[in-house]
Amino acid sequence: MNSNRKAAKIVGILFILAAVTAVIGLILYDPILNGSDYLTKGSEHANQVILGALMELILVAAAIGTATTMFPILRKYNETIALWHVCFRFLEAIVITVGVISVLSLLTLSREFVAAGAPDTASFQASGTLLKAVHDWTFLLGPNFMLGINTMMYSYIFYKSRLVPRFIPILGMTGAALIFICALLVMFDVIEQLSVLGAILALPVAANEMILAVWLISKGFNPSALASMSAKKEINGISAHI
Repeated sequence: MNSNRKAAKIVGILFILAAVTAVIGLILYDPILNGSDYLTKGSEHANQVILGALMELILVAAAIGTATTMFPILRKYNETIALWHVCFRFLEAIVITVGVISVLSLLTLSREFVAAGAPDTASFQASGTLLKAVHDWTFLLGPNFMLGINTMMYSYIFYKSRLVPRFIPILGMTGAALIFICALLVMFDVIEQLSVLGAILALPVAANEMILAVWLISKGFNPSALASMSAKKEINGISAHI
């Protein structure tokens, strides 16, 4: 029971850490991702951009941490879905990491642009546009598309197993569906990702993560649900050997 309580607290803390570092990282990236003068502003705010990259790397570690810490708990109900959740969370982390690499590459480009003095602006702009596009696509596929799939999987297990109060996974599954729809709408250029509608569609999944995090830190997983899942797993294991 103590190990399950500890795991719940770790997962809650990691969810909060992931959310905070994601927001801070996006804010710190502002000089190099926004504005027409990003090729000069990026170099001027190099340390800020690098700090933003470090924030996103912490986000990557936190995302992987939530999946691996929850795996022993989720597998007691459905090992296949639990394993899928870990795999897709790793894939989400990989996509975000590619985005970090694109931003750091853009920073290198900015430094080269400034060092060149009077460079061929068109070629630098073309390279910069490509690197910014890579970041935009990873920002869509990681925190939106993959996040929707991941949230749906763990929320489904939470709902069926009653590991947490059912209103939390209901909010999670609703948020997962909405953020997934948001990703599709952005992919097909129906809406802008950074828009009012995009923020509205992303709000439920963000609320779910924070409510779940607070619950896990303060209350942990439902002990009776954990006991029931463990007993069922033991019975299934015995049946498999008969």
